[in-house]
This record gives sequence, structure tokens and C-alpha cells, in this order.
Amino acid sequence: MKLALQYLNDINGKPKAVQLSLTDWEKVLAKLKKYEQTLRIKSDLTEAFAEVALLRKSKEKKQSLTDFLNL
Repeated sequence: MKLALQYLNDINGKPKAVQLSLTDWEKVLAKLKKYEQTLRIKSDLTEAFAEVALLRKSKEKKQSLTDFLNL
């Protein structure tokens, strides 16, 4: 994604802010939402696989999928 950025500098010429068009900002937000969703899904899957690994190691009686779905 190519963005047309404008930099705002202080009186010493040091960059302090960036401006971009509203259209570009909306594109950035849309991509950020997709990245956040992907990260959330990966995090949830990582947690789920860790739980499965613990369950497999456990000696306790496991709940069947049918029982789980009927709760």
C-alpha cells in the first residue's frame, strides 16, 4: 500500500507528526483491523492447542464432544 505522507517538523526541523489523507487513514485502519483479527485467532488457537496438550497429559476423565455440545 502506497501512502502519500506529509511530515510536520518543529522549528528545529525535527519531525513531530505525520499527516495522511482520510482515505489513506481508512485503509490503514482496515489493515490494522485485519491484523488484529489474525493475531486474535492465532492467540486463541495457541491457547486451545496448549489446553489440548494439557488434557492429553491429564489422567482425569475427558469430556466427549457430544457431552460438550449438549451443555
